[in-house]
Amino acid sequence: MQLVLLLLSLIFAVVPLVCFLGVVWWLDRYDREPLWLVGLTFGWGATGAIVGALIFSGIFNLPFEIFLSPEAADGIGASFIAPLVEEPSKAIFLLIIYFSRHFDNTTDGFVYGAAAGLGFGMTENFMYFSSVAETGDLFAWGGTVVIRTLYSAMMHACASSVVGAALGFVKFRSIGYKLVIPVLGLGVAMAIHALWNGLLTLDGVLEADGAFAVLNFLLFPLEFLGLFITLQVCLQVEKRMIRRELAGEAMQGWMPQDHVQILSSTLARNRKTWLPRGVNQDRYVVAATTLAFRKHQARTSTDPMYANEVTRLRGELRGMLQGAQA
Repeated sequence: MQLVLLLLSLIFAVVPLVCFLGVVWWLDRYDREPLWLVGLTFGWGATGAIVGALIFSGIFNLPFEIFLSPEAADGIGASFIAPLVEEPSKAIFLLIIYFSRHFDNTTDGFVYGAAAGLGFGMTENFMYFSSVAETGDLFAWGGTVVIRTLYSAMMHACASSVVGAALGFVKFRSIGYKLVIPVLGLGVAMAIHALWNGLLTLDGVLEADGAFAVLNFLLFPLEFLGLFITLQVCLQVEKRMIRRELAGEAMQGWMPQDHVQILSSTLARNRKTWLPRGVNQDRYVVAATTLAFRKHQARTSTDPMYANEVTRLRGELRGMLQGAQA
């Protein structure tokens, strides 16, 4: 039974969170991030962030383990030390890819942050699942799988998505925003993490018979809903930006006027027959959407790459349309 549960622990740790990652990537419907970079971020969460968190948790927990009882040390470690070390560990890689041309805005930050959190949750879940599997208690193992998959792992994704969103929000803003907003984002991520761990710890300390755990299970869906709504707002902002930037292109004759409305609607642009015969629809949609983002970014960035990209993408779109007419 233990061997079977250990194998199932690996499957249930990996498969659901990889599926969640696919859903997060799909939700970024206007400018999806390259899968290799999302996967790399997920991999960092699953490996580097875990190692960093284990090392620093051990260092910061040591004084409490020496001077306090095991129960008190565990409670402090879970409620305070874990959020303080795990959230920065996940965020380090976000700081690295922040300088990538693929990390453009708040929505991108949501995606990359969630990817790091899901990777972290996957490895942490396997550690917990396999630990319970060693007892051979199928009921306890099943309960652990459900709670950690639907709640704990998603908590990690939500917390780190806040940090990523904060970084994406300041990407093309002034230094004042860059100094303040990411720090606030990290603070909110730690608070989400600390609230989750703290309520579970408090439930055990006060022997509340699950009252605080139930409160946790009720509060977290509200936090998740709030972040989901925020993501949808960000997507609507992207939609309006695409429409605004491409309207200028249509006025200058770089593309047909009706393409502006179509390209700003995920449903309309996935339909067939709106493009001239011979134009690669996927390539055209990507080029036009990227053009809208690059025009928006070129106005606030000093990097000439964005202006050069605008010129290149205009030529690419014009070439595709002229080639079809010929």
